[in-house]
Amino acid sequence: MKLANKTVLITGGKRIGAVVAQELARRGMDVALSYQRSKDEAETTAATVRDAGRRAVVLQANLSRGDECATLVDGAAAALGRLDALINMASVYRSRPLAEIDEARWDESLDVDLKAAYLCARAAIPHMRAAGGGRIVNFSDWVAASGRPRYTGYLPYFVAKRAIIGLTEALALELAGDQILVNAIAPGPIVAPPGTTDEEFQQVESATPLGRWGGESEIATAVVFLLESGFVTGETIRVDGGRHVR
Repeated sequence: MKLANKTVLITGGKRIGAVVAQELARRGMDVALSYQRSKDEAETTAATVRDAGRRAVVLQANLSRGDECATLVDGAAAALGRLDALINMASVYRSRPLAEIDEARWDESLDVDLKAAYLCARAAIPHMRAAGGGRIVNFSDWVAASGRPRYTGYLPYFVAKRAIIGLTEALALELAGDQILVNAIAPGPIVAPPGTTDEEFQQVESATPLGRWGGESEIATAVVFLLESGFVTGETIRVDGGRHVR
């Protein structure tokens, strides 16, 4: 898919999402961004899109609510005039001991990490069909893509991100006839989480065969590849510096 003059909705446009938005704008895409609480950060990202000469719209949505997923997608398509791509980046990443994971906290994670990805995709499909095709990019995790949890304390997150791979494959099959390609990215050590100590930072570097953190631009590069490709669908691409092979 040629990206110039196409449109994209990015859910969860903070940090890595902001860099993805900037790169897509640089390549000629108009961008819709969603936020739940971080309006200022979303507006800052939108400003960089406009500085690149592209249109940007910022929309608030609580993606744990199904009705708001549909409203978000329809609002983005209405504001931009069409919808060619959806990037499901919104995620809940929080460590909790198993004993604290009750029904509410289970739902908190899966509603955003899994259900919202499906519901946003479902709402986007009619718009992409009207445009003659499209692209959906979901986000898993290198640990989930490697098929084993590795770390305790992230049970709902791991389950959701493992299920994202299945969702991606099933949607790719369902939508192939519509020329809607569906893929996933499984990031590894891209950006250190807030509060990471120097020792923890270096431990990750040592555990990564390439010996470094990737940086946001590596995810933007992968997104661009999946949006531009016309023959890759149903894939989950690990962007992890080789963590999964060690």
